[in-house]
Amino acid sequence: MRIGVLTGGGDCPGLNAVIRAVTLSLLPAHELLGIERGFWGLMVDRLRPLDAAAVRDRLDEGGTLLGTHNRADPFAWEGTDRSELAWQTCRRHALDALVAIGGDGSLTIAERFGRQCGLPVVGVPKTIDNDIEGNERSFGFDSAVAVVADALTRLQTTARSHGRVMVVETMGRDAGWIALEGGLAGGADAILLPERPFALDALTDFVRLRVAEQGYALVCVAEGARLADGAQSWQQLPGGVARLGGVGNALVQELGQRLPQIEARATLLGHLQRSGAPTAFDRVLSTRFGVAAATCVREGAFGVTVALQGDRVVRVPLAQVAGKNRRVPAAHELLNCAAALGVFV
Repeated sequence: MRIGVLTGGGDCPGLNAVIRAVTLSLLPAHELLGIERGFWGLMVDRLRPLDAAAVRDRLDEGGTLLGTHNRADPFAWEGTDRSELAWQTCRRHALDALVAIGGDGSLTIAERFGRQCGLPVVGVPKTIDNDIEGNERSFGFDSAVAVVADALTRLQTTARSHGRVMVVETMGRDAGWIALEGGLAGGADAILLPERPFALDALTDFVRLRVAEQGYALVCVAEGARLADGAQSWQQLPGGVARLGGVGNALVQELGQRLPQIEARATLLGHLQRSGAPTAFDRVLSTRFGVAAATCVREGAFGVTVALQGDRVVRVPLAQVAGKNRRVPAAHELLNCAAALGVFV
């Protein structure tokens, strides 16, 4: 068989480890072609061979050797349906199947592409946000949490030295997993999540008391955090595109007005959370996912994505994952854990 492999959406630690595992598991019985920059590579015919030499030393390397694109939807590329172009590329290269490594958006595209064009597809869930339905742990998430925890640990010393409130804004879109686990691991005093709208008055009172008790406060806020009225912070990008973000600076301004005697500073971690080498946990998980995806190909199990449930890698129908997100449940154990520690959450 001739198998195409692509990485779509935002990059994250562990992508190369998945590509490595898929490739080494299927060679030499099968031929593999790497598709550059996700579905964009199918639209413009940018494929290249993948062999053992290309992937063998990539286990601990961040990013993706194939490149990626977070807006390359062949069904809506620059306002036009280019899916037929992508399908022609698949036929031209005689692809028998596709391994699509991506987040909820890329897996949704992969499911539709496979269904409409008839190309067998296996998905591999990729996101630092940990928000893919049916999957309890995504590779890249552990690496992102480690960055947040390290930042909070470092900021604690300057917060304590100056008697300040330090606000750290994390990624995550409308899911609070990074802020929740990163905040707990980094000793945050307050953790603000999209799933748990908060009142500014209540947060202000909490910060005032916490600073009075210990001399400083650490706040970890997800970029999609909501006020009690549902409002979120949005940023306008060139081309009329809007994205979540800016809540850290907005909080600092609000706290500065409400608590003028206390200095507050914001830190936006941004792309640091998705950059650099994967943690050991993510290297192992990426390898497990890649081997599981290769096994699906060999066994002809298509139309599924591999996923971690409990301690097992399982197969979940792509149709059950497409267009859905996994968010922090209201009664999640980690929320109860945070509350027991006196964390504002």
